[in-house]
Amino acid sequence: MVCLDANIVIYLVEQNPLWEPKVAARIAAYRVAGEEIVVSDAARLQCLVGPFQTGNADDLASYAAFFAGPSPRMLPITVAVWDRAARIRAQYGFKPLDALHLAAAAEHRCTRFLSNDAPLKRFPDVLEEILS
Repeated sequence: MVCLDANIVIYLVEQNPLWEPKVAARIAAYRVAGEEIVVSDAARLQCLVGPFQTGNADDLASYAAFFAGPSPRMLPITVAVWDRAARIRAQYGFKPLDALHLAAAAEHRCTRFLSNDAPLKRFPDVLEEILS
């Protein structure tokens, strides 16, 4: 399973001209390799802030469709994920939501975590791939 960081979802859903083609190509390659694409429930929070602030109804609708679809599968934030996120935050000093994304990926046994946040590579429990 490959877990997508919120920044990757934002590039994809909002069709960022620089990053969206790279994200789409990487996801296509994962799927060809038989990987399942997943996203933590916490990504919904991060992704929706901007459209709520700007009142962008088109982006809100795009996110609603993305999160309601069959792929990616949503990873629930369980008690075990919250506890692991606290340990990750204490040990590595990551921001709370970054720790939560990593904890969800680790607790749900993801093999990879696709992000554009290079400092997250310090977390050894899931292989971080940095979009480039």
